[in-house]
Amino acid sequence: MESPPVLISDNDVNKQPPVTLVSPTNPTPTQTLFLSNIDQTVAFPVETLFFFDSPMSEDIVETMKRSVSEVLLIPYYFMAGRLNFNFQTRRLELVCNNAGVLFVGASSKLTIKDLGDVSSPNPSFQHLISRTYGFRSLAETPIWTIQARFMFGWILTFAEIKTVKRVFQMILKNAQVTKFKCGGYSIGFVMNHCTLDGRSAAEMFQCLASICRGEELKAEALFNDRTILAARSPPRIEYAHTEYTKLTDTTTTFTSPHQASLSPPPPKIIDTQSYKLFHFSSDMISSLKSKAMTKCSSFEAIVAHIWRARTRAVFEDPSEVSTVMFAVDITSKMNNPPLPIGFIGNAVITASASAQVVELVEQPLCFFVGKVRSAIERVTDDYVRSVIDWLEVHKGVPSTMNGNFFVSAWYKLPFHELDFGSGRPVFGGPVVSGLHEFVLLLSEGSNRKSCKNGEGDGLKRGGGVNVWMVLEQHKMERFVKYVFEM
Repeated sequence: MESPPVLISDNDVNKQPPVTLVSPTNPTPTQTLFLSNIDQTVAFPVETLFFFDSPMSEDIVETMKRSVSEVLLIPYYFMAGRLNFNFQTRRLELVCNNAGVLFVGASSKLTIKDLGDVSSPNPSFQHLISRTYGFRSLAETPIWTIQARFMFGWILTFAEIKTVKRVFQMILKNAQVTKFKCGGYSIGFVMNHCTLDGRSAAEMFQCLASICRGEELKAEALFNDRTILAARSPPRIEYAHTEYTKLTDTTTTFTSPHQASLSPPPPKIIDTQSYKLFHFSSDMISSLKSKAMTKCSSFEAIVAHIWRARTRAVFEDPSEVSTVMFAVDITSKMNNPPLPIGFIGNAVITASASAQVVELVEQPLCFFVGKVRSAIERVTDDYVRSVIDWLEVHKGVPSTMNGNFFVSAWYKLPFHELDFGSGRPVFGGPVVSGLHEFVLLLSEGSNRKSCKNGEGDGLKRGGGVNVWMVLEQHKMERFVKYVFEM
């Protein structure tokens, strides 16, 4: 029988008062940066947590504070800024006002071993991140919070924004570092997705890690002018973009936790929800690719299989339409003009594949692999420009409603390679969100070296992929039954 996660509480973690870290070279006067329509769709917090079981030779808390404030915030000065909602343009913008990154140092009477398998979904790990509650306006809320533990943020629908009569600003980054009794430690970052996509965030983390190791700043020249992804004038919508939903049509989880409050309560562990991690070994992935009966990537095979199994578990009406969504990197797709080297804005858009539930029973795996591949191939320069223009006209967010879900391939990011001075993490990944609409594909860990498989999958030698998800318990029971039907 599967062991329940080891739950920790506030009593297990002693947090120091938060410290605000500022950039030594922030532009004067205050600079305001344009955020693209792609950035606007992902203005929600991403919480990332890393566990290290080997102690640092120096105090990790002081090392992290010094590295962020004295070095990292020189090239990444904008991370010490705030998000602002401009009521005239009805857009979010990035205000580089050097208001600061929120940093929290913490200690725990527990050991890393006491936490059990840290790669398994554990809602109580929210105690190892620093969330910014109690800020009365967006203007007071940091973009980035660091806690050798992590942060929470949220985005409001335009309807909710109109009900607030004061200037909005939101923290871009928080961080928390928690030292455990055994000498190990965890580092939790909370960062608003609109500032950086996964690739750019990973590069920033690698830069921070090299600074902590005492090495020179490794940041390449950053290109932060996002007007290159501005809408055309007038907008030209040339494709149907069913993967997005107008904000006026819904309150999806991409926009709000179903409330207009600027200080939502901490997420609760809900007994009716089941959090699970499914391991797809390299043999299982090879078997899926073989059953697809066509040359395909590991990503295409895994997404197609999860899509089919999850649909059978969640949907009951065979006439309904099931949709899977995922991010497609547009860096290689843009050619008129191409994205500059060093571009750090969000360079991904949402792609989607749909099928009727009844087709899940009637069609083989290759049918779904084909649909996933077609969705990826549909993303061209013209398609991306059409998406940007659609978002300019309609506003909107990825359509995670009515049983639809979003697959995020974290295993393609080198989080398992981060070394802040004591070796690679035993785990690096997200904090449990409780959102049914997200399925995360994670790396197995740091003990496997990367290998090139010719497909750009980013898989690790000898390993596979961990699939992390949450469903209501009765739906999860059905999913467990279907997901291992190879």
